[in-house]
Amino acid sequence: MKLKSTLKQYTMVIALVIVFIFFTVLTGGRLILAQNISNLLLQNAYVMVMACGMLLCILTGGNVDLSVGATLCLSAALAATALQSGKSPVVAIIMAMAAALVIGLFQGILIGYVHVPPFICTLAGMFLYRGLARAVLDSQTCGITNEKFLDIFSSYLRMPGEKPRACTSSLIVAVIVAVVIAACMLFSYYRKKKHGYETKPFISMLIKLIIIDALIVIYGWKLSQFKGIPVMLLWILAVVIIFAFVTSSTVFGRYFYAVGGNEKATKLSGIDPRRVYFWAYFLMSALAGLSGLLVAARIGSVDGNMGNTYEMDAIASCFIGGASAYGGSGTVGGVMVGAVLLGVINQGMSIYGLPDQWQYVVKGVVLLAAVIFDVVSNKKTGKA
Repeated sequence: MKLKSTLKQYTMVIALVIVFIFFTVLTGGRLILAQNISNLLLQNAYVMVMACGMLLCILTGGNVDLSVGATLCLSAALAATALQSGKSPVVAIIMAMAAALVIGLFQGILIGYVHVPPFICTLAGMFLYRGLARAVLDSQTCGITNEKFLDIFSSYLRMPGEKPRACTSSLIVAVIVAVVIAACMLFSYYRKKKHGYETKPFISMLIKLIIIDALIVIYGWKLSQFKGIPVMLLWILAVVIIFAFVTSSTVFGRYFYAVGGNEKATKLSGIDPRRVYFWAYFLMSALAGLSGLLVAARIGSVDGNMGNTYEMDAIASCFIGGASAYGGSGTVGGVMVGAVLLGVINQGMSIYGLPDQWQYVVKGVVLLAAVIFDVVSNKKTGKA
């Protein structure tokens, strides 16, 4: 029974390992080249960031935000045009984030307090913000050449004197992070045991710790063979750590689970669901704005089609990562596994040279399988 429970808990992690090994073999080892490992992060940064916000929307009852791709495009367009007109990177970033926050405020009020259905509200927003983005760009492509802006989001961290493909500092940082994580996990385990809380078997925790630390060190080693630590990684980690802490360790974060689990009971307990809906969509838009800056810096230009279908990647990452289609269930950690799994599939298929049409087929099958798994699981537990 314990083995069955463990396998169910780590289904997506096991799937990620299998898929990674499959594409590594299929591509003749090209997937694990240092440059491709680094690009796996950079090309999926927007998914990882936006998926954290999309999780909040899904937690409230299986709702989604269809406007995030367009919000991303509008924010990036405002930043690019501001930079092109000679404004400083700080002003450009403020303009981009201000637009995203205004959109979040607007949609949060409509959904939370006016009770406009999230699907309709964000669908309308998808068209509205996409049109505004194209108007800002005048239906042209706007290049970004401001080095300071690019350094903020898309540069690499290296020690003075280090050269690309010989960045020992990346490996050193990875080892330090691995040691810190090991210390934190062991401290947490023994503290819980000391106070009589229920804990998993020590061997289970130890295996999990070894796997996590091994992956971190290997990733750092791969980064050291390319250009070093991407600044984009720091942005991703900041968002993931903050949202993981909020959703798992704060009263505010538990409100999202409560509303998705039983909105009527939540209201009777004194929690205002309207505020929860408002914050879900407000924070989602804020992360879409940040994602726009990350994508704009990585690509170096912005056009009216940027962010098209990005909302689908964020939604798919959440469901693949274990978020329930019924709401009230899902974790940031699971969503990150879903985002990485989707990224590995995308990159593996691209390196292999699979035509675009078949890439969409594969992603659709993976998403459908994840949702079917969730529906079947909920039926067995009586949640569906």
